[in-house]
Amino acid sequence: MENVMIMEHPLIKHKITLLRDKNTGTMEFRNLIEEITMLEAYEAFRNLPLKNVEVETPIEKCISPKIDGKKMVIIPILRAGMGMVNGVHAMVPAAKVGHIGLARNEVTHEPESYYCKLPSDISERLAIVLDPMLATGGSAVEAVNYIKEAGGSHIKFMCIIAAPEGLEKLAKAHPDIEIYVGNLDRGLNENAYICPGLGDAGDRIYGTLG
Repeated sequence: MENVMIMEHPLIKHKITLLRDKNTGTMEFRNLIEEITMLEAYEAFRNLPLKNVEVETPIEKCISPKIDGKKMVIIPILRAGMGMVNGVHAMVPAAKVGHIGLARNEVTHEPESYYCKLPSDISERLAIVLDPMLATGGSAVEAVNYIKEAGGSHIKFMCIIAAPEGLEKLAKAHPDIEIYVGNLDRGLNENAYICPGLGDAGDRIYGTLG
């Protein structure tokens, strides 16, 4: 899958191990999600175009590179994707934020939409889709479908943990997008949860377990 980039950085691997630990508390879990997202964003933005501009330093004028090209919109898949927003915003503070709400039907395991709000000029923006977990791939595929239907064409997807089943589904459904994965796990269990995974990311981010 040529459009898939699986992270190998030691810091990302280390922090994902801390995420997996069932004894990691809500605040630490939330902070780790943001830190891992920042590290992934660093890799995901490696190929952003640059242009030379003139700036005046306290010493003299000079020509220096600045990010060129499309504006950016961060699009978390609700609700767990919200935990990754600050990590990207720390790297690109001027980016707008859209939202896509997709809930998994616990019987069919298929995504059901309940909310979608995107910038009117999304066709002019680089869309960064965020979801900590890529399990069956259904929600990710649907989210990208919504963005494309709204006019978006330059799209990157970022997740922290992925199952092979979901990664393959997303990569095949949307071979034109770039997919960034913190770690590729073993697979899905009978309830379509990632194994070994890290549990329900939304519950752990917002402290709604039990």
